[in-house]
Amino acid sequence: MQWLFERFAVFYANFTRGLRRRWLRGSVFIVLLAVVIVVAMFAIIIYNYYFTTIRTGLEAKARTATDFFANYVARSYDDYYDSAFRYAETFREADRIEMQFLNRDGSIMISTSAMTSGTSPGSPDVTTAIESRQISTWVGRRSATGERIMAASAPMIYADGEVIGVMRYVTSLRLVDRQVFLNILAVVGVGLILLGMVFLLNMVFIRFIITPVSEITKMSKRIADGSYGIQINNEYKDEIGDMVESINEMSLKIAQTEKIQAEFISSISHELRTPLTAITGWGETLTYNEELDNESKRGIAIMLKEARRLTKMVEELLEFTMIEDGRFTLNIAQVDISAELEDAIFTFREILHQDEVEFDYHYDLSEPVIIPGDSNRLKQVFFNIFDNALKYGREGKRIEVYIGNIDDNIIITVHDFGPGVAEDELENLKMKFYKGSNSKDRGSGIGLAVCEEIIKYHGGSLELANDVRGGFLVTIILPVSGVTAD
Repeated sequence: MQWLFERFAVFYANFTRGLRRRWLRGSVFIVLLAVVIVVAMFAIIIYNYYFTTIRTGLEAKARTATDFFANYVARSYDDYYDSAFRYAETFREADRIEMQFLNRDGSIMISTSAMTSGTSPGSPDVTTAIESRQISTWVGRRSATGERIMAASAPMIYADGEVIGVMRYVTSLRLVDRQVFLNILAVVGVGLILLGMVFLLNMVFIRFIITPVSEITKMSKRIADGSYGIQINNEYKDEIGDMVESINEMSLKIAQTEKIQAEFISSISHELRTPLTAITGWGETLTYNEELDNESKRGIAIMLKEARRLTKMVEELLEFTMIEDGRFTLNIAQVDISAELEDAIFTFREILHQDEVEFDYHYDLSEPVIIPGDSNRLKQVFFNIFDNALKYGREGKRIEVYIGNIDDNIIITVHDFGPGVAEDELENLKMKFYKGSNSKDRGSGIGLAVCEEIIKYHGGSLELANDVRGGFLVTIILPVSGVTAD
């Protein structure tokens, strides 16, 4: 049941993060992309509009002027020059458009901006106009100032078809570029305002939809971590309210199930202790009966072994129920942690010897370390971990135990050289009643859960991992400062 609820909490946590991300990406990003596309299209359209208008105007002026000169004025080269001079003097748009008259070689003869006579613009529109005998336009920069300009050059053709010169109109694009920039800037401003409005709407959505889901997820995690029975405040009248109601109902049912389970385990454990004590006592008495044959004594030994195993399971179950319902306490006193560990090793070494398992102990403390702790509970942890190392690492025929200190912590490691544990099972090993796939033992599956609780009561932590040298590694971290008695 706990596993199911944990999966439920993880699902909603991922759902919340994913929903927030998808919503922002699906709204803000799309609007941003649309704004960029609109701005780009508008920039192209407005640029083409302005520049097409200017080019069309310059070409129209150049065509009108050349037609006028060809039909009514220029009867000879001298007439062309004199008429061009008078035309330049009376040109009314000289403040915004420069008018130039060029000879057939592309050199400037007359200019309304008083450019030096005989110089050449050097732009391709002049050459193209002379060679193609058609109006040619060009956009570029004036070589003298670097200013962006547009020029339209129209060939002046005699009646016999000879090109006598070129009429060229030039205008600055500075104001046009500025106007295009201001228009684009205005569109960008509108787009940013629209984007801001969409973002604000998203924030409202997140506040009223995603934020409640996030809060529900946090409470779900608390329930998954063991706070069964707690209720989420339901302030919603929509689908979110239905979800909250379902979670609250699930929390209550899990709490009820856990309570029934704990009461059942406690009751059964108490009921089993009396017959197991009687079986163990009479079994030990029978082992001293000299009238029994070897086969009977062997059977009694097996009976005692199984009775002791069951007694250990019952004690673990009772310990666990005490932890679950808050009746678990420590008898804190000043203890020599290395001495407690060595006592446990001495007691357990004979069992390892019978199973032909090598036991190595490494002591790395400069002096004995005294910490506040419950010696019986700590020995219980050591025995349990040694027993697990023997059961799951028996194939390695070797167990290493190390004690040392790092900063203000005592570090105790128990390393067996067995097959280790599957990586996907590591996080579950300390869950109650969980037994790994490599387990061939018929234990209760709560030994490590009890060990972790005892270590936590001492202010420390219990870490499980596969060792790089092979096998399984259990690390106990105990603060030197310890804890105070309840």
